[in-house]
Amino acid sequence: MKPHPAAPDSMSVSVTPNGPYEVKGNIPLQLMTIGTNDEGESIEWVPGKKFESKSDPVYLCRCGQSAHKPFCDKSHLNIPFNGTTNPHHRSYLQQAGLMEGPDTLLTDAEGLCAFARFCDPNGQVWSMIEHTDDPAVKKQFLKQVHQCPSGRLMAWDKDTQTPIEPELPPAIGVVEDPSKNISGPYYVQGGITIHNEKGTPYEIRNRVTLCRCGASRNKPFCDGSHAAIQFKDNLQP
Repeated sequence: MKPHPAAPDSMSVSVTPNGPYEVKGNIPLQLMTIGTNDEGESIEWVPGKKFESKSDPVYLCRCGQSAHKPFCDKSHLNIPFNGTTNPHHRSYLQQAGLMEGPDTLLTDAEGLCAFARFCDPNGQVWSMIEHTDDPAVKKQFLKQVHQCPSGRLMAWDKDTQTPIEPELPPAIGVVEDPSKNISGPYYVQGGITIHNEKGTPYEIRNRVTLCRCGASRNKPFCDGSHAAIQFKDNLQP
């Protein structure tokens, strides 16, 4: 697997023990809303409010209880919050299955699903890959795969076996999902290094979603639990 371009070393997200995410490097932080069509299908990311902070590092809520989301207000100390990360985390390719199209491959690490649903329109990407020899289908296929915030889905060039990834500048999105009346994870973009609570870095990836509702069973990564518990952060009007 060709390594993803990494963000500058000064940029990082670190899991603190049973506490918030420590974010260093003045990484841009803003609302990212899942935009839908008339049928309620996810079709676009809509950038929203930017969150400014005068300090570096900043601390982002991980327990889901802060009254000042997305920032931590130490509510985790009053729950108490069990933020222990999954000790058996595997690399992306160790988790992913493989599908072949005419000139494109699709890998799918289902356990990373963040319930954003960009995979669903136009008959779903798993069906579309069979027709990626059609330029129009391939263009739409890649668009939908690239919109997957968790990086569960990745497209690959079949001949060179290299990933086909969008160029994403380092940033963190605070995901909102108004069509489902819920709030989603942190969408970490652009190869930012993420460390577990022991300081060990995870595999660097271009697209990652981190739990912010406190309920994921695959911490620090999102597993879609925010949908099951109907997590709502009240950041959207």
